[in-house]
Amino acid sequence: MRGQSPQPDAREGQAGLPGVADRPEVPTTPGNAGRGKGPEFKTDVRRGMRAGRLAMSLPPPPKVEKLQEALHAKAKGSPGYRFYALYDKVYRRDVLEWAYARCRANGGAPGVDRQTFEDIEAYGLDRWLDELATQLKDRTYRPHPVRRVFIPKGDGKQRPLGIATIRDRVAQMATVLVLGPIFEADLEPEQYAYRPGRSALDAVEAVHGLLKSGHKEVVDADLSGYFDSIPHAELIRSLSRRISDRHLLGLIKMWLEAPVEEVDGRGRHHRTTRNKDEGRGSPQGSPLSPLLANVYMRRFVRGWKFLGYERRFSASIVNYADDFVICCRGSAAEAMSAMRGMMSRLKLTVNETKTRACGVPEETFDFLGYTFGRFYSPRTGRPYLGVRPSAKKVARLRDEIRELTDRRYLRAEAGAVVGRLNLKLRGWSNYFRLGTVSPAYSALNWHSCNRLRRWLCAKHKVKGTGMTRYPDRYLHDVLGLVKLSGKGRNPTCANA
Repeated sequence: MRGQSPQPDAREGQAGLPGVADRPEVPTTPGNAGRGKGPEFKTDVRRGMRAGRLAMSLPPPPKVEKLQEALHAKAKGSPGYRFYALYDKVYRRDVLEWAYARCRANGGAPGVDRQTFEDIEAYGLDRWLDELATQLKDRTYRPHPVRRVFIPKGDGKQRPLGIATIRDRVAQMATVLVLGPIFEADLEPEQYAYRPGRSALDAVEAVHGLLKSGHKEVVDADLSGYFDSIPHAELIRSLSRRISDRHLLGLIKMWLEAPVEEVDGRGRHHRTTRNKDEGRGSPQGSPLSPLLANVYMRRFVRGWKFLGYERRFSASIVNYADDFVICCRGSAAEAMSAMRGMMSRLKLTVNETKTRACGVPEETFDFLGYTFGRFYSPRTGRPYLGVRPSAKKVARLRDEIRELTDRRYLRAEAGAVVGRLNLKLRGWSNYFRLGTVSPAYSALNWHSCNRLRRWLCAKHKVKGTGMTRYPDRYLHDVLGLVKLSGKGRNPTCANA
């Protein structure tokens, strides 16, 4: 069994430093931009950009892989086929073992029962899996309430995450292992999230390619609480298009309607049944949630083409989880109006304050952490249509570097501080490596050196700026601070 993988930006604590914990409060995310990927079932999928994607790169056991390949081949070869006998595959022992291994590699905090992976293994993993398989087989399985926590967003708001118990996570992952190959065959090419061999960077390059080809009228769209708004009846209908196994559909419905438990400021526990009462919502953070989100978003992407909007506005969608843009040759305003009408019929809410139509290159827009628009060559001064890390993402990393080098952590060892800085810098540059990255890299190198130098001066009571005692060469060569360098992998630039 593989050990728990690190997830630098989702843990807090160790040695007085933010960024590490013995038990992370937030589980490894299976999806969203800049986060880990979702269901993957091929062995040759490229590795992800974050340690949290370790589970995605682990090759499945031969029998599980054979099952997944057979399901995918049948779904791909028979687009109208409905699978009627899948529930028994979920509690197959090899599937459950692999599901547990995937969850174990992802790590994550315990649910409402506070049971950890270590607790399970001390109890006896074989015994624990046998009990779960029996509950599923006898249909006595009932999900526990989902523990809700909140993590900060870049705009100062908080994002809710649902932390299921490990038992429920393993059962959901087993379901994903069975259903993922089937629905992967149906997803549209415009959908990039939670899929094997696809990434957020692929979506960024797709948008840049559309802009280069003349699709310069853009709908920069945003949905309000997509995961919390997915209507259950319509989602089950979308699943039923491929799945006729009522026991498996019933299992998914139980997860959708599971109560949510929150703890208030006084430590009191409150349980709500909002999802069941309102008939909508999929807890963001569960193993099954990314797959369900993709299946429902497919209705919009496919409907856009079926209703003729793609041809009418010469408008192509690029979608990643709940984020999407529509790149048009025609009128972006008309495309935006059509999009609003479709979202209304899908019972989803458009965030009007963040959704807009813009014209590139006169205007810029952000998507998946990158800014698209007209930039100028520092050597020739000529304009070009390109991408670069957004100012918000650069500013956020600067804030994180400032936090890691705060005076509160003067008792920490310099090596520990540098190690945490390096994790942040490497993780950030692994994702932000497209387009014009040199200005951002230079600014971040200066900021990280300046903050570390100030921290060292405070720790060792050195007066002045510390430039003589702690020059950049010392920080990089002796302490090992990462220096971001190199050109970004530039999508072919176009004149703007």
